Amino acid sequence: MSNSEERGDLVDSEEEDDLTNEVLDISAFHELLSMDDENDEDNEFSRGIVHNYLEQAKSTFADMDKALKDKDLSKLSSLGHFLKGSSATIGVKRVQDCCKHIQFLGKLHNMDGEGSVDEEEALKLIAKELRIGWVEYVKAKEFLGFFYETDFSD
Repeated sequence: MSNSEERGDLVDSEEEDDLTNEVLDISAFHELLSMDDENDEDNEFSRGIVHNYLEQAKSTFADMDKALKDKDLSKLSSLGHFLKGSSATIGVKRVQDCCKHIQFLGKLHNMDGEGSVDEEEALKLIAKELRIGWVEYVKAKEFLGFFYETDFSD
């Protein structure tokens, strides 16, 4: 059995529900894995996409931290929207959810996109979502590193 098949079994195991709830949207991640060449045991294609995503996410979170310090709600909303889409592609759903909330809050909407909040409340909630997003990013990075048997550290 190849390494990629063994790792595929890991994702299909009885722990799938825990992984789905904790780190990844398994169906989105399987979709990404399906793009790998079936003869490529190292999953080069999806590994490259994941590596680029992790670099992009780290940079975008740093940009969001700066925008928060600058109280730039429009920039926060735009960056949240951008990283939300990238996260959805990989299946990093908790980062995706945090970014969706930041996108809405940056437009002075509630985290669900309905109703409104004032600027002070939006900034407070965005700070909280950013902290959560960073934590979820680290969890995803660790899991993906384990899955691909690589160290995605800088």
